[in-house]
Amino acid sequence: MRVLVVEDEQPLADAVARGLRREGMAVDVAYDGDSGHEKCVVTRYDVVVLDRDLPGMSGDELCGQIAASGSTTRVLMLTASGTLADKVDGLSRGADDYLAKPFDFPELVARCRALGRRATPAVPPLLVAGDIELDPAKRTVHRSGRPVELTRKEFGVLEVLLSAAGAVVSSEELLERVWDENADPFTTTVRVTVMTLRKKLGEPGMIETVVGAGYRVPAAG
Repeated sequence: MRVLVVEDEQPLADAVARGLRREGMAVDVAYDGDSGHEKCVVTRYDVVVLDRDLPGMSGDELCGQIAASGSTTRVLMLTASGTLADKVDGLSRGADDYLAKPFDFPELVARCRALGRRATPAVPPLLVAGDIELDPAKRTVHRSGRPVELTRKEFGVLEVLLSAAGAVVSSEELLERVWDENADPFTTTVRVTVMTLRKKLGEPGMIETVVGAGYRVPAAG
């Protein structure tokens, strides 16, 4: 899941980003509304965690821009005021959810995951291909009933491939969905991650390389 955190309190923004990355999300950060808007224009985010009070373009204005764009991006608005009137106002501007500061981080994670599910096409509770089972909620992978220990990036790559239901996924799309804006598009990061993922999944191999196009896991059945 790709997330953008737009928050002008840099220590808070960085702390939220680090925490969400530990939860397996690809996270970018903007410290003002203008740079947040620029990032939204060039990157498709599943969720934007958006502070309402921002320098430059306000959080309200950026929220309205995202809502008007017709994208599937979901907005979780953060604010120092948790009154009912403020919540109603924020939701009326196009926010999908609202969280008052200070907040408990586990609640922020849960809300981001819930919004992320709404931002993408519905997928089954379990992603299955052959004898491989991936549980997105529990963050677990099993093959032939045995657990497979994966890094966050390996898990993310496998989740994207299984969600594609047999379609080819390009290296560029994997880089966009699993990594963040700091990833170098000219590195062999994706290829190396796929290689280690194949080793951990074992034989018979399930991840096919489609020359010149990307990777795919054949759909079950």
